[in-house]
Formats: sequence, structure tokens, C-alpha cells
Amino acid sequence: CGTLDLNSVFSYLLLFKDVAATCAVAEPGGEVAGFATAYLPPGREDTLFVWQIGVQAAQRGRGLASRLLRELLERDVCRAVQFLEATISPSNQPSRALFAALAKRLGAELSEQPCFGEALFPDGHHEPENLFRIGPFHT
Repeated sequence: CGTLDLNSVFSYLLLFKDVAATCAVAEPGGEVAGFATAYLPPGREDTLFVWQIGVQAAQRGRGLASRLLRELLERDVCRAVQFLEATISPSNQPSRALFAALAKRLGAELSEQPCFGEALFPDGHHEPENLFRIGPFHT
């Protein structure tokens, strides 16, 4: 997508191998247009943590990211999920808008709190990441 933090191909292969039930790829017309990588944190089966969500530039503004997240929440593996979490940097307005709209659609509260400060990122060029939490809700 060009806007996400870079991760190794290996990290994506591990995610799609080990937590495939909570990851999704959108392929309208047979071409990859977007993806969501998420997992159920150990000991917190009521929470789905979204690690990354990305949509190709040509597909943005069509609700694809929201559909990917709603589809994940409807899966059997997420039947106990009542909270959706993600970390989002202050300048990432598209992700902030996505989570605000999803909270409204789910009829749930959205909270934001500090999570990872800038000092935790070794390259010195990363904004802090705040924890966004939607819930409780029932899908």
C-alpha cells in the first residue's frame, strides 16, 4: 500500500500461516486490493487486535477497510470478541476515521490512550502509537 510500516515478507507469511483465521485479503476482480492482519491476544479472547490494515490507493474511499474488519468480526473464531483494538499514530487520519466510523456502526464507544511512545522506536523517525479500543459490542 505504500503507507504502512515496512515489515519483512517473513512476518506476513508467519501471520497468514499462524493466525490465518483472523487475517483477510480482499481481491475484487482477482487482484489484491486490500488486507487486514489481526490476532486474538493470548488470554484475551474477547479482543481482536488489528496489527495492520491496508487498501490500494485506487480502492480507497469505497468502504473496503471497513468491510474487511466487519468480515473478520463475523468469523466463528471471533464469536466471543467484544472489543477491537489497534494502535494508530496521531497523523494517521484515515485510520482514525475508519475506527470512529466502525465504532459508530457497531454502536460502541471508542477510546484512545497512549501506548507506545516515540522513544521506543529505535530509528527515531516514528510517531507515537496510541491504543484505540472499540467496545464492548456484540456482532
